[in-house]
Amino acid sequence: MIDKTIFKDKKAVYYTLGCKLNFSETATIERTLQEAGIRTARRGEHADICIVNSCAVTQEAEKKCRQAIHKLVRTHPGAYVVVTGCYAQLSPQKLAQELGVDVVLGIDRKGEILQHLGNLDKKNEGEWYAQPSKDVRTFVPSCSRGDRTRYFLKVQDGCDYFCTYCTIPFARGRSRNPSVESLVAQARMAADEGGKEIVITGVNIGDFGKSTGESFISLIKALDGVEGIERYRISSIEPNLITDEIIEYMAHSRSFMPHLHIPLQAGSDHVLKLMHRRYDTSFFAQKIATVRRVFPDAFIGVDVIVGTRGETEELFEEAYNFIKSLDISQLHVFSYSERPGTRALNIEGKVSPAEKHRRSQMLISLSEEKRISFYERHIGREAIVLFEKPRPGITMSGFTENYIRAEYKNEKSLVNRLVKVRLGDFNDDKSALTVDEILEVL
Repeated sequence: MIDKTIFKDKKAVYYTLGCKLNFSETATIERTLQEAGIRTARRGEHADICIVNSCAVTQEAEKKCRQAIHKLVRTHPGAYVVVTGCYAQLSPQKLAQELGVDVVLGIDRKGEILQHLGNLDKKNEGEWYAQPSKDVRTFVPSCSRGDRTRYFLKVQDGCDYFCTYCTIPFARGRSRNPSVESLVAQARMAADEGGKEIVITGVNIGDFGKSTGESFISLIKALDGVEGIERYRISSIEPNLITDEIIEYMAHSRSFMPHLHIPLQAGSDHVLKLMHRRYDTSFFAQKIATVRRVFPDAFIGVDVIVGTRGETEELFEEAYNFIKSLDISQLHVFSYSERPGTRALNIEGKVSPAEKHRRSQMLISLSEEKRISFYERHIGREAIVLFEKPRPGITMSGFTENYIRAEYKNEKSLVNRLVKVRLGDFNDDKSALTVDEILEVL
């Protein structure tokens, strides 16, 4: 039994690195601590507890985690420091030795932070709790919005794919999921709290059902029936797992938006084989064409990794031309990072940092061309925007059904409201379209 009286008047700060799933889990941790009486520290306040939710997808992410720990220890001297997340799972002993760290919790202990706070007495040396990833079977639920308008619902964790460049199966464990019934219950709770949009998150969400004998299509059909939730978005889904049945259902559903994010990772068949991906460029192109046929105005985001071992200049040019040919809306570009323990380290043909940067910049420029072209097609059109909570002193914004960012002057009455608008031209930095006219508040 936890004595919550020791948490009275205590304050916590949270630092998150990495993916949307991590941000969702941090919001759930924050909510759990708030329910125990621990307030989130305001800017400039001294915190009693520091929570770091780490990432290990790149060397840079690990470096940022250590830097964040050092900064938090300096900014909040004497605070009780907890580190969790993917880096904590992969290197718990190393992180426990960082100056000021009290407890390091592996991936299966994320839901137990409250129990590991003890009396908030600083440790002489950090403790760590993490079991081997292959033995992790625990699913830590999460459905939170933090300071956002949108909710993030975690439907799956772990991955069984073991792509050669990736540490996620080692950091997150094997694929696992809760039941459709439990996820529908969480979506209903979000609706009861006033939520209108849910982003479905996970590590490999198309793999949903391995733990329960269910399927991803059965999940989205069940979620589609939750009253009060007007919008769902799928954070990311593998091209070989987004079936034509799923695409067709989304197109005719009540609440699934014309917005998909589909990882490509490489635009060369040779590099895809080196990565041990489960499709080729022809399959991917056909999948994009299917989405575009069913969803003509869909926003299609695509992940690409550049500079992997074995990616020669010729193979990159082949990839660039393939990606340029795709009718997509935006790229998320990542530079390959050497990861200990991955099979990619056995592949010949290392790419220099300068060349990785050059290739990244080429794809980032291509991405901007595609995004701006996609936005331009919608200038002057009507759209429905869900406005998000604005930050102080800046214009409020929200997203259309097909994920175009739209900006409008600050009007608190429009926060978390679905609003029919007429889209105007680009804002100053071309990151959004302005709202020319409010047509109707729905």
